[in-house]
Amino acid sequence: MEKFESAEAILDFAIAREQEAQSFYRDLAGKVKSQAMQKLLMEFVAQEARHEARLKGVKQGRKSLGAGGKVPDLKVSQYLAPTQPKPEMDYQDALMVAMQRERAAFALYSDLAGSTDDAELQEVFEALAQEEAKHKLFLEREYDDRVYSEN
Repeated sequence: MEKFESAEAILDFAIAREQEAQSFYRDLAGKVKSQAMQKLLMEFVAQEARHEARLKGVKQGRKSLGAGGKVPDLKVSQYLAPTQPKPEMDYQDALMVAMQRERAAFALYSDLAGSTDDAELQEVFEALAQEEAKHKLFLEREYDDRVYSEN
């Protein structure tokens, strides 16, 4: 984990990751065949944009919201082979890529929470980690319902 010089630096880092996530999901939406998956991925773009806005608000001095409860982990993504985005992805591959991305985002925000002594920043990053966990849980349930049940 990168060593940060200030709370502003850690927030800038997190904002940049949210911007990257938006680009990633927007690009992925352009690669999938399924309109349903395109719609889902564009909703993820919107959610990541809300995370970015939340981080920018904290940077500007607005108070953050609480983390809420812990999200269950189905661990589906842990047992899947790594998948890379590719042109004309099918629904299963897109779900796998997105699950892995959300798992990494959860780990990032958990690590960022542990990298600062600032209680407010810890709360922000713990809340964002839980939101990323919700995204992953949604994708894991979708994978379980649509892929496992079809095979």
